[in-house]
Amino acid sequence: MNWQYQYPQAFWLLCGLGLFVLLYAGWLLWRRRSVKRIGDAKLVKSLLKGHSPLLAGIRFFLLLLAFALGCLALANPRRPDAASNDVRKGIDVVVALDISNSMLATDLAPNRLTRARQLVSRLVGRLPNDRVGLVLFAGNAYVQVPLTFDHGAVSMAVSNADPSLISEQGTAISAALDKCLLTFEDKERFKAIVLITDGETHDDNALETAEETASRGVMINTIGIGSPEGATIIDPATRAPRRDAGGNVVLSRINQQILQQVAVAGKGQYILLESTDAAVEKLLEQFSGIEKKALADTSLFTYHTYYLWLVIPMAFLLLLEILLPNRKKEPRP
Repeated sequence: MNWQYQYPQAFWLLCGLGLFVLLYAGWLLWRRRSVKRIGDAKLVKSLLKGHSPLLAGIRFFLLLLAFALGCLALANPRRPDAASNDVRKGIDVVVALDISNSMLATDLAPNRLTRARQLVSRLVGRLPNDRVGLVLFAGNAYVQVPLTFDHGAVSMAVSNADPSLISEQGTAISAALDKCLLTFEDKERFKAIVLITDGETHDDNALETAEETASRGVMINTIGIGSPEGATIIDPATRAPRRDAGGNVVLSRINQQILQQVAVAGKGQYILLESTDAAVEKLLEQFSGIEKKALADTSLFTYHTYYLWLVIPMAFLLLLEILLPNRKKEPRP
């Protein structure tokens, strides 16, 4: 891998070189005018008898060069160890997982959320060379795990996902897609979203957001969780079916229509989850035909740093500037 600088913002300090040159030029101009104001040529010559403009210029140049080397050292040039250069070719996949209360419905045993967790865990395990991120959503959405090669972190976050993590209930598909879009930063890699939900939403902006997401080069695949017949939602606290304000048992049904429309708008595919393995295979089959571009996983790189190669000559230049005489040698009488 090529050279890189750990702190490239240090290069802004190099702008100080121009400031120092201006100050030095201003000092020379002021000195020349001051000499002219003295008027007496013999007096001026006697006062400046030992002054050497050449030595003064050399000393100033040494200081400028030392300052430049110091700025480069501060930026910390480095290069990864050859053994650390693990370049992976893959795509970026962000999973948007619905953790609303309706995902506790039991039409998929033991419930929708548990089956969704199983799906994500198996999918992540089949994407060894891809970066994976996780967005959790209900009435709003947030990024739980940014894009990473650390699939263990994603699996752990998925295993702990439940409705208690988001107080605002609902199924805000548009908010989930917006959060997913924010996690993608590499313009060269293929980007895909896997939206896992029962689609029980009143989100009027879902299709518009899906079209906008697709226009930015992101494919949206939707996984439907649940059944058209619907099922009751079991309250984890009481272990009894949830009831509405009127005392009626709440029945949650999958909304396949919105999920199919989002998949079409997102140029992806809709999959009704029946078999976890079959759903994973369909997603992998789609991803396998996509061009995969290299991206180095730099999170665990070991670097060789070379700032000392700059600090040592900088110190030598400063020492040389100190030892260089201010005045030229006068001839012995």
